[in-house]
Amino acid sequence: MTFVDDAAALLRGAYETGTPVPPLREAVLPLGDVDAAYAVQQAQVADWLAAGRRRVGAKIGLTSPAVQQAFGVFQPDFGVLFADMAVPDGAEVDLGGLIQPRVEAEVAFVLGADLPFERVTVADVVRATDHILPAVEIVDSRIAGWDISIVDTVADNASSGLFVLGNQPCRLSDVDLRVAGMVLEHAGEPVSVGAGAACLGNPVHAVAWLAQTLAVAGSPLSAGDVVLSGALGPMVSVTAGAAYEARISGVGSVRVCFSGGS
Repeated sequence: MTFVDDAAALLRGAYETGTPVPPLREAVLPLGDVDAAYAVQQAQVADWLAAGRRRVGAKIGLTSPAVQQAFGVFQPDFGVLFADMAVPDGAEVDLGGLIQPRVEAEVAFVLGADLPFERVTVADVVRATDHILPAVEIVDSRIAGWDISIVDTVADNASSGLFVLGNQPCRLSDVDLRVAGMVLEHAGEPVSVGAGAACLGNPVHAVAWLAQTLAVAGSPLSAGDVVLSGALGPMVSVTAGAAYEARISGVGSVRVCFSGGS
C-alpha cells in the first residue's frame, strides 16, 4: 500500500520540520477511504512505539456538532495518546513546538477496568470508569490551514497535539454529564461554551462508541487508559502569551498557558 507509506512520510516530515503539508485526500489518499486513513495512523503509531513512546490512552474527535460543521465532517474519529503529550495543569506550553494549535474543553475518563466487549453499553462504561477529570485538549494539525476532511484528520492521529488534565478527580456517578455546562475562558472572558449533550449526546456515549470500535478492531481499551471523550463546544485558536481555563460544572477546572512561540 504505497499511498499509506507516502502519507505517513509526509506527516512525519511535518512533525520534524514544523511545516504543514497540503491535504492528503485525493492527492495522496483515496477520497473518503477512512480505512486507508487509519492504516496511515497505525503506521505512525507503530513507528512511535518502536521509538520508545508510551501509549497512555486514546482521544475521540469530531463529537461536537459545532466542530463537525466547521470541517464538514459528520462522524467521530479517534487517535492515540502518548505520555509525552501530557501537560501539567497550569503549565506553560511553548508554541514553538506546535504548528497551528487550537484548544477545546472536554471530560477525561480514567479507566479502572478493561473494556474488551464488541458490544459496549453505558453501564459497561460506568462500571469501568475509575474517575473523571476536566481536560483541555490542545489539538494541532499537520494539514495546512486546517483544511481537513475525515481522511486527513484520521491519518493525522485525529489532529492530536497535547492534553492537560485537572488534578482533582471525581466520580462519574456524582455528575450528570449530559447537562454539565462548560465554559472556556481567555483573560476572564468566555471564548467557548457548551455542555455534555454536545458530545454525542453525552460523553459516556462517546466512550462507549470508542470502546466498542477499538474492541472490534482488536485493540480494546484497558485499565489505566485515559480517554479524552470529545469537545463540549467549539475549538478556539490559541493566542501567543495567553492563558485558557476550562470549567465544567460538577467536574472541575483546568488551566493552560502559552508562551510567545518562535
